Amino acid sequence: MGFITHCCKSALDTKARWTRAWLGLCALWPFAFFCVLSVAFPGAWAQAPSIELSELRVERQDSAIVLSSNVRLELGAAVEDALLKGVAIHFVAEATVMRERWYWYDTRQTGAARHYRLAYQPLTRRWRLTISSEAVGAPALAGSLSQQFDGLAEAMSAIRRNLNWKVAEVSDLDPDTKYTLNYQFRIDTSQLPRPFQITAGGQNDWNLALSRSMRLPNDLVR
Repeated sequence: MGFITHCCKSALDTKARWTRAWLGLCALWPFAFFCVLSVAFPGAWAQAPSIELSELRVERQDSAIVLSSNVRLELGAAVEDALLKGVAIHFVAEATVMRERWYWYDTRQTGAARHYRLAYQPLTRRWRLTISSEAVGAPALAGSLSQQFDGLAEAMSAIRRNLNWKVAEVSDLDPDTKYTLNYQFRIDTSQLPRPFQITAGGQNDWNLALSRSMRLPNDLVR
């Protein structure tokens, strides 16, 4: 009887160990699947690129029309990979004041542009952002502003946000005329090296752009 009891106990212990092992494999299966998928498709779980305008405000400050904006911008894997490989990425924000004409197409009255050049510096592991009213090449333009950041997130925060950006002089506007402000923000792929320009056209990561129009209130130009 003692022999039979010992055999039953051993069988039960073996079954319990197999049960625990099976449950452990079931618990690890999602993690193993994720690892295999990440190796086979490295971009499968990367953050999807997105762009959205969360704020656009136009005000008058003394004799100037100023614009404040906030762009919710998330870069895709292809753009971040290019940055880490040393490719400078250019962004452009444009504000154009259009004069409305009932008898023909609206015409450009005035406006401003802001160009951003973002580059990663591998030796210092820092990010350099250059801001200018004109397209920025490798050397910084006279009158441009350059800043250094420890991380990409900090540099992107400076790109996303515009505060009290002067886009027009009140003296350039006719108080008896209606005006529309067109705001645009995009990645400027024309500044990329030629090989990247060829491939960028077919990738959503590079096609980040938005536009918004708003009527200027009459009290801003009087």
